Amino acid sequence: LRAGSSQEIGSTMNIPAATKPAIWGAIGGAIVAIVIGFVWGGWVTGSTAAQMRAAGAEAAVVQAFTPLCVVKAEQEPEQIALLKEASRYQRDNFVVQAGWVDNVSEKYRSEVADACANSIVEGMQ
Repeated sequence: LRAGSSQEIGSTMNIPAATKPAIWGAIGGAIVAIVIGFVWGGWVTGSTAAQMRAAGAEAAVVQAFTPLCVVKAEQEPEQIALLKEASRYQRDNFVVQAGWVDNVSEKYRSEVADACANSIVEGMQ
């Protein structure tokens, strides 16, 4: 700025009065769009997406290894009869002890054993 200028350094910028409603409308519209996106649009945060990805991976592992477990169980029909007699809460441990899920990672072994036991028992009914 030149000396003698009517504007001072550090003065606030004057926004025309007609522009203020448009700015507030844009801010309000952005907030509404965000709310609608998260509530009805299916938007999720990064941590929720990571949880969904992990759950999907676990479901895929269980779905892939359950038939292999059932095939191993079918090779031991006397064990299947004992599995059916076990309580619902002990069946996954029975499957693990029988060695039908030895090829499954420890991380997913319990879930695969539970799905395998349920498939075997439901198939017998």
